[in-house]
Amino acid sequence: MKLFIRDSPRAIALATDTYVLILRHSSASVSNSNAGSSTSIPEGGAPRCIVEFSPWESQDMSSYRSLTSMKVQGTLGLVTIAGGTGDVFLCVVNSSSHVATVRPGETVQRILGVEFHCLTTSNYDYLLNEQVNPFPTDGLDADGYDHGPRHTGEPILEHPCMALKKLLSGGSFYYSADFDLTKRLQDRPASGSTVALESLEDGFLWNTFMIQPLVEFRSRLSDREKESLDRSKILTSAIRGFAATVTVPAASSPARMRKEGFPSNMTLISRLSCRRAGTRFNARGVDDDGNVANFVETETIFATDSLVFSYVQCRGSVPIFWEQASGLPGQQKITITRSADATKPAFDKHFDALTKAYGDVFVVNLLSEEKSSEVQITRRYFGHIEGSPLNHIREKGQGGEHMQLRHLNYDFHAQTRGPNGYEAASGIRRWIEEAAVGFEYFLAQETGGEEGRRQSVAGANVVLEQSGVFRTNCLDCLDRTNLVQTIISQLAVEIFLRQQGERSPTSDFWARHGTLWADCGDALSKIYAGTGALKSSFTRSGKMSLAGALADVRKSAQRLYINNFEDKGRQGTIDLLLGQMAVQLMDPINDWVMAELTRRAGEYSAKEEISIFVGTFNLNGKAAGPEDDLSLWLCPEVIQTLPAADVMGVAFQEIVNLDVQQIMSTDPHRRSAWEEEVRRTLNTNARERGSDEYVLLRGGQLVGASLSVFVRSSVLPFIKNVEGAVKKTGMSGMAGNKGAVAIRMDYADTSICLVTAHLAAGFANYEERNQDYRTIASGLRFNRDRSIEDHDTVIWAGDFNYRIGMENERARMLVKKGDVGTLYENDQLNLQMVHGRTFPFYTEKTPTFMPTYKYNLGTDEYDSSEKARIPAWCDRIVTRGDNLRQFVYDTAPLKFSDHRPVYGYFQCTVSVTDQSKKDKISGELYAKRRVTVGSHTAAKGDESDDESLLGYDSVEPGLPPASSEKRKWWLDNGMPAKSTVKPPGNGYTPNLSRPANPFSPTSEPDWVKVDRPDLPSRTASAASNVSRKVAPPPTSSQVAPPPPPPRIKPSDEPENRVHLKQTLRKPAPPPKPSKPTLLRSESNQSTSSLASNRNAVVPEPRRVLSKPPEVQPRSVSQATTGSSIDRTIQKSPPQPPPPRTVRRAVEDDNPPLPPRRPTNGLMDERGPEQELSDWVPLRPK
Repeated sequence: MKLFIRDSPRAIALATDTYVLILRHSSASVSNSNAGSSTSIPEGGAPRCIVEFSPWESQDMSSYRSLTSMKVQGTLGLVTIAGGTGDVFLCVVNSSSHVATVRPGETVQRILGVEFHCLTTSNYDYLLNEQVNPFPTDGLDADGYDHGPRHTGEPILEHPCMALKKLLSGGSFYYSADFDLTKRLQDRPASGSTVALESLEDGFLWNTFMIQPLVEFRSRLSDREKESLDRSKILTSAIRGFAATVTVPAASSPARMRKEGFPSNMTLISRLSCRRAGTRFNARGVDDDGNVANFVETETIFATDSLVFSYVQCRGSVPIFWEQASGLPGQQKITITRSADATKPAFDKHFDALTKAYGDVFVVNLLSEEKSSEVQITRRYFGHIEGSPLNHIREKGQGGEHMQLRHLNYDFHAQTRGPNGYEAASGIRRWIEEAAVGFEYFLAQETGGEEGRRQSVAGANVVLEQSGVFRTNCLDCLDRTNLVQTIISQLAVEIFLRQQGERSPTSDFWARHGTLWADCGDALSKIYAGTGALKSSFTRSGKMSLAGALADVRKSAQRLYINNFEDKGRQGTIDLLLGQMAVQLMDPINDWVMAELTRRAGEYSAKEEISIFVGTFNLNGKAAGPEDDLSLWLCPEVIQTLPAADVMGVAFQEIVNLDVQQIMSTDPHRRSAWEEEVRRTLNTNARERGSDEYVLLRGGQLVGASLSVFVRSSVLPFIKNVEGAVKKTGMSGMAGNKGAVAIRMDYADTSICLVTAHLAAGFANYEERNQDYRTIASGLRFNRDRSIEDHDTVIWAGDFNYRIGMENERARMLVKKGDVGTLYENDQLNLQMVHGRTFPFYTEKTPTFMPTYKYNLGTDEYDSSEKARIPAWCDRIVTRGDNLRQFVYDTAPLKFSDHRPVYGYFQCTVSVTDQSKKDKISGELYAKRRVTVGSHTAAKGDESDDESLLGYDSVEPGLPPASSEKRKWWLDNGMPAKSTVKPPGNGYTPNLSRPANPFSPTSEPDWVKVDRPDLPSRTASAASNVSRKVAPPPTSSQVAPPPPPPRIKPSDEPENRVHLKQTLRKPAPPPKPSKPTLLRSESNQSTSSLASNRNAVVPEPRRVLSKPPEVQPRSVSQATTGSSIDRTIQKSPPQPPPPRTVRRAVEDDNPPLPPRRPTNGLMDERGPEQELSDWVPLRPK
C-alpha cells in the first residue's frame, strides 16, 4: 500500500495494486464564525472532506507524487484538532511488527509508528520525519522522552498532532487486517475472513472517532464496492492493551493429534475499554452509563493442530462512584461521591451489560479488610450486589432462584502475608473452582480432513461455549488483579485438559503461560499507572526473589512521580484521541438531511419543565444545626403550592470552624451529618406531598464550603455525567478556607452546573472578591477541560461577602424603615455587576428580604458587639442561562447562626430528544434525497460551482438560492440582488437589531412596526430650502458649467489661481445678490469661480467647525489648502469673464454660529502691514 499526495489542489490517495482511496478537503466546509453566512455548512462547523473509492485504472494519478518511500499498512482515520486552525489530518500506520498469530491466517500487528498527513496545507510536510521512540520503557515520560532535561534539537514548531503521534506510537496499540480484533473468538463468525467494519465493538475500538466517517462512507457504497474496500485492508481498526503469542513445541504440546508438524500457539489478548479511559488517579469507579475505569477483557487462546481453546475473564474498577486524590502515600484519600440510591442505576447498567455479553458473573474482590478506605468501598460494593435484581430472577420451571451475580471477598494482602508469600494466593482456587467448571470455556474442533491433512481451524465446529465470566478487581486492578487472573487462567486450562483426557502439561508449558501473563500485566500497568506491574517477577517465574522486590520498590517510586506530575498531560492526550471533533465527509445528501433535521427538531425533541431548588447557609461553624427544623428553609410554605423540586442543591459555608488545622484539610464527618438531616427533612416533606423521595446524587466539600445535590428518584434515569470539582482561593490558592465547590450534570440534553463559593471577607475588599470570582470561573475545571461557563444553566449560591456601602447608622435606619430599594442601590455586588467587574452575564432577582448578616445569635437583632458590623446581603444566589425562570428568592428564620439561610426556586426548561424517532426521520430523509443528488468525486481538480449547494433551496420563497464559494447570487450578471419579500403590513420596517448574518439564531423579529409622528408641512420647508440653497437665475450670457471635476491637490495649483475664503457664518439671513462678498485679483488671467444655475446648489464646505475657534495668522498657502472651493467653467473666448454672483452655502443640519469679527484681515493673513494690499472689491455692473 502506497501513499500519494497532490499539491494543487491538495489531495491524498491511499493506493493498493488494484484500488485507490482519494480524500480531498472541501474548502467550503470550514465554518468561520467571523465570516458571513453559508447555508452549506452543517451546524457545528465540523470540517468536511470529499472521499472517493475506485479502481486504480479509472483514475489519472499523473499529478500525484509519493511523499514517502515507506509503505503504509492502512489508515486509522481522519482527525482535526479542536480549537486549532481547522486543518484536517489523515492518520496512517507506517511502522508495525507482527506479535501474534491466533489461528492460521489470523495475525496481530503492533503499531510502532504513525504519520499525520495534512489534507489542507503542506506546511507540516517537513515535520513528518520527527521520530518518536518506539520502545517506551519505565524511564520515559508521558511525551515519549527520557526523564531529565530535554534535548536542544527539538524543532521550534511542533506538529499539531505530535501528542497523538507519541501516544499511538507508544507500542500499546494493536490492529489486525485479517479479523475483528475487537471481539473475542466466541463472538466472531466462524467463516469471517475480513474485518466487518460495521460490526466492530465500539467499547474496544480506540480510533472510533477517527474511523467513523470512513465507516459511514463505506455504508453508502454498493455491496461490490464494500467487499473491495474490505479486501484492500485500507481501513484499520485499533485496540489498546496487549497481544502476544508464544509457540509450544509439538512434542510438549497437549491436545494434539500428531506430535510432529507445526508447533501449537498460546496467545494472550487484552482489550482495554475506551469508555471511561484514563490514567490512575484521573479515572476511577463508574460513570452514569455503567462504564468503569480500567476495564480490560483478557482472552487466553490455545490453538493446536486439531482444536482451539479460548477463555475470557475481565477486570475493572469497583462500579460505584468513588474518587482518589493523588499525592504522597498516606495522602491518597478515597471519597465515595454518591449515595447508594443514586449509584444503583449505574451499577445495574454495568452488570446488565456484563451478563448480556458473558452470561453469569462471579465477582472476585481483592480489597483489604483492614484498610478503612478499602473497607468502605467493599461494603458499598457488596451491598449493591446483594440487592441486584440479577440475584432474584426465577428460572422457568424451577421454584428456586438462580444467582446470576455471585461474589467472593479475598483479602489478597492478608492471605499472602505468611511465609509462603505470593504462592499462598493459589489458595483462592478452592473458592472459585466450582464456578470455573460451571462457566466452561470456548472450544472449536476441526472436522477430519483427507489423509489427515490439516485444515484451518477457522472452519471448525463449535463444541462448547463459555457461559460465565470472572470479574476481578483490587483498587487499581493492576498488580494483585493480574496475579489472581493468572491463577484463574491456569485453572481454566487445567479443567479443559482434564476434560479432554490429556496428561498434565510440562513445567515448560506453564513457564510460557506465566511469561505471557507477566508481559500482559506490565503492558496494562504502563498504560494506567505509568510503570510495569508490581509482583510481575513472581508471575513470570512463580517464585519470589530479592531482585523482584527491589524492582517493585523502584516501580512504586516511579509511579509516585508519574501519577503526580505527568498523568494530567497523559489524560489530556487520551481525551483528545477519544473526544476530538469528528471530520465530516462531503455528502450532499447528509448535509441536506442535517439541515432538515435541524428544521424539524420539534418532531423528535421536546421541551420539558423541571424545578430546581437552591439554598445556601453560612453555619458559622455551629454543630447544633441538625437538631433544628430545617423545613423552614428547605420546604417553606411559599413553595408548597408549586411542583416539588426535581433537583435540590444545598450549600453550606463554614460547616466547620475555620481554624489552622481545618484550613489545610477537610473533615467530611460534619458534612455527612448535615446531608443526612437534609435528606430526612426532604423525604418527610415528600411523603406528606405524596411525591417521590430524594436521593443524594453527589456531595463535595472544600474545608468549610460544601455542596450536596439531591434529586427525586424518578428523574435519575435522565441524569448522567455527574462530576464534581473544587477550587481554592485562600492564601493565594494554597488554603481552602475560601474557594468554591461545583457539581455538574447532564439532565437529558441540557447541562446544569451548581456552584457554591465563599469569597474574601472585609468591607473594603470587594476587588479581592472580584478576583476570587475570576479565579474560580477560569480555574475550576471538570473532565475534558469543561469550565463553569460551558454549561447551559449555571447557578451560584454562597456567602459572597459583598457588603452595603453606606454608614452603619443610615443602613440600620433604612432596615428599620424596610427601604430595601435604597439598600440594594448601595449594595457592592449590585454595583460591581452593573459595571461588569464581576459575574458578567449573570442575573440576580432583586432581594425583597432584609440583609442576612450579621445577627446576634438566636435573635433578629443585627450585630450589637463592639465591631457593630453593617448589615449586608452576604448570602446570594445569581444565575446564568436563558432557560431559567426564578419564582422565589427569600430567606428563612433559622437563628442558630449569625447568617440567615437564603433559598431560590427556579423553573428550568430542558431539551429531551427521542433518539429512535430522530433516527427514523433521518432515514426517511436520506431515502427522499438520494435520488435527486448525483455522484461527486474527490478526484476532480476543483469543486464545481454547485458542489456545495446540492440539496439546498432558498430559505424562503422569493429569496435567492444559496451561494457557493465561487458563485454568489448578489454578483450574478453584475446586477444587485433583488427580493420580492414584502413587509407584513403598513408601517413595518426591517428590524435593525437583527444580526447581519441572516442565518444566525436570534429571537429578534424580522420586521418591526414604527409609529411615525405627525410632521410639519413639507411645502414651507421645501420652499425655505430652495430659497436658501438655489442661486438666482443666470443672465442670458451665462453658460451652464459641466459637473465639477475632482478636487486638485494644493501642490498642483497655479500660484496665481484665485481661491474663495470660507468665512465664519452669521445667524443673519443670506446676503442679497447685490452685495457680494467675493474679491478678485487685478491679474488679467482667468479666475475660478462658482457657477450659478437655477437648479445648481452650492456644495457644503469640506470642513465644518463645531465651535468658532480663534483665528490665528496663517500663510497664503495655508489659506489656499484650508477650505478653498474650485470650479472650472467653459470660457467665452476673447472677452473677459462676466461678473459672477455667488451665494454662501448655508448648512441646514448645523446650528448657526454666533457673529464674530476676526482680529486680522478677512482674506489675507500675512500680517497687518500687507492687509488687502493686492485686492480690490468686485462690483456688479
